[in-house]
Amino acid sequence: MKLVFAGTPEVAVPALDALIASGRHEVAAVVTRPDAPAGRGRKLVASPVAQRAEEAGIEVLKPARPRDEDFLARLREIAPDCCPVVAYGALLPKVALDVPARGWVNLHFSLLPAWRGAAPVQHSIMSGDETTGASTFLIEEGLDSGPVYGVVTEDVRPTDTSGDLLTRLAFAGAGLLAATMDGIEDGALHAVPQPADGVSLAPKITVEDARLDFAAPALRVDRVVRGCTPAPGAWTVFRGERLKVVQALPAPERTDLAPGELAVAKNNVWAGTGSHAVELLWVQPQGRKPMRGADWARGVRIAPGEKLAAGDVG
Repeated sequence: MKLVFAGTPEVAVPALDALIASGRHEVAAVVTRPDAPAGRGRKLVASPVAQRAEEAGIEVLKPARPRDEDFLARLREIAPDCCPVVAYGALLPKVALDVPARGWVNLHFSLLPAWRGAAPVQHSIMSGDETTGASTFLIEEGLDSGPVYGVVTEDVRPTDTSGDLLTRLAFAGAGLLAATMDGIEDGALHAVPQPADGVSLAPKITVEDARLDFAAPALRVDRVVRGCTPAPGAWTVFRGERLKVVQALPAPERTDLAPGELAVAKNNVWAGTGSHAVELLWVQPQGRKPMRGADWARGVRIAPGEKLAAGDVG
């Protein structure tokens, strides 16, 4: 088939690579979000997918909106059979969905109908799922509601961050997307409607969602830290300033601390929760680089009984 691939971030690159390497299909063009400011100089930088496509000599389309007439005209001119999509980052209007004869097929990082939306991996970890996966489905106008072609499953490991899990799913999902394209071409694969039961939503995680509640059990604190790493980053307040918690570890042996109360030893720092404590392994004070929790604690000289999350950000 002739394909036009749509994707933007680094997590979409393995799928593009898999389609290029398959040899069965022609990736005629790539659609990606426009160049965006990045780094300290805020210079405009092409997306990871755009950079990879350019390296491979593939035409890159960067419409400001996928309903722009210039883009739609070029898409019709290319006349793709199918458009595989991974984390493109913009809603596709019906006028674009109607162009390829076999539709737009999305790789989504959950076992649909669970976790429809922008942040399925983060919500899966924060909700304590033991198993998740990736699905390929035919895009329709609803939110991730189209019929499913195939799935792969992936265990959620006890120490997984959303970054860890998403990286594994990106590679497992790349193989699934390539196999889905093969199955569609062969006529051997048919999309199956999603069940009405089991639908859950995964909206984008906001900075406020990532604020830690130390009155919650340690298990919940741990899940929020892992689910919000690397972005947007779990955080709390210490002495009126934001403190990111980069890595924490449940410490069931410490049950003597009130929620948010800090305790310091030579090489450790703990914070109380609604159950037992968590050890703060890595933190990031406001305006500084990440550091070991014990190094931070020594530097700020925590007073006995001092707490996290006492008050708002100054």
